[in-house]
Amino acid sequence: MRPHRHHIFFVFILLISACADQSNNVAAGGIPTPTPFQPLTEDVSDSPYAEAAPTPLYLPSVTPPPPTPLPIVIVPELLPDWVDVPEFTLSAELNPLTGLPPSDPALLDRRPLAIKVANYPRYIRPQSGLTLADNIFEYYIEAGLTRFIAVFYGNDSEWVGPVRSGRYFDENIQRMYHAYLVFKFADPRVEGHLKTSDIAPFLVVPSLRKCPPFHLMEKRKIEVYNNSYFNMIEWKDCVIQGGLENHRQGIRLGFFNEDVPISDLLGTQMFTYYSVDSYNYWRYDPGTNQYLRFQEVSDTRNRKPESYAALIDQVTGKAVHASNIVYLLAHHTFSNTFDEEDEVYQIDLTGSGEAYVFRDGIGMPARWIRTNIDQPLLLTRTNGLPIYLRPGITFYEVLGAASYVDQDAGEWNFHHATP
Repeated sequence: MRPHRHHIFFVFILLISACADQSNNVAAGGIPTPTPFQPLTEDVSDSPYAEAAPTPLYLPSVTPPPPTPLPIVIVPELLPDWVDVPEFTLSAELNPLTGLPPSDPALLDRRPLAIKVANYPRYIRPQSGLTLADNIFEYYIEAGLTRFIAVFYGNDSEWVGPVRSGRYFDENIQRMYHAYLVFKFADPRVEGHLKTSDIAPFLVVPSLRKCPPFHLMEKRKIEVYNNSYFNMIEWKDCVIQGGLENHRQGIRLGFFNEDVPISDLLGTQMFTYYSVDSYNYWRYDPGTNQYLRFQEVSDTRNRKPESYAALIDQVTGKAVHASNIVYLLAHHTFSNTFDEEDEVYQIDLTGSGEAYVFRDGIGMPARWIRTNIDQPLLLTRTNGLPIYLRPGITFYEVLGAASYVDQDAGEWNFHHATP
């Protein structure tokens, strides 16, 4: 049976940007991808970052306002004409990012944490904390590689990482989730933009002080550069010591329902091809109503066959999984020739665009809509009706606007394409 091919295209409103930092083209298997911007040289011998030249960040002290949720205001000019947005609601009991109760209700009385997590070099796997995050985004960085940014709100993890460098794209996540943005280093173009923006007070990077709480995992016998983990438990003390603003935020409650939507399309296995070095697939497990993540273990150069292994969370020992898998198609562009040479991408996640949503073994062509700069994305059917996700973790795969997908009998093959 011949597979169906969906050509991917859409129109965006250009408002804010996202991208990747500079690095050399390297093999994904064993050579670290360096971040060139390391402005501080430190000779303190007992510092775990003495060789890594951390970027210092001095967060200003802020007196927290009363913990009253902020009103949510829809920005009409950001909405397509055909979308009828339901009333946004706030929840005092449910995690708005998962539709489930948090592990501790007190966790919702704070800002979420959006933490960069490496996926390469391959020897840094298994990563830590991915099964405790609420929403995770994977996107292309450079040299054929991808990286995660994981949003934590309803759970804490003592170890999250390895933490890697910041990108322009991360600003989207910080704004949508009102999060503290945790990363390690950044290209000077990226860092300059972030540090001079209004989100600067919410950037968290390594320093030589006790806070923020970045630590080396001693049992990982790898270089310092790829062995940096963030401790969310200790972060609570850092917030208190620094007098940081960390009150509960007005984050819209997402649309969640355990009832399976009606769809003519199956969605039982979804392959994602970012490059010959970076590819993965999600397989639906009907016993748990979850999609399980399988990650490549080798490149496919010289006609080598695809090879996979389950992606495991070192903290929980569980396979990385999600209740919902969402493919977002967004324009990837460069500001100038210099950015193109370095693959410093601007990824536009404002306005609206094409999407594909998978839950409970079915697939749905969809649209993503940034109804508000400071709220999570709204997902709708192509007719504008909202899509209800299964309560639980949602994993987002961010692809280029020129990407395409083949599908047949429940198997989907997404092929990422950039300019």
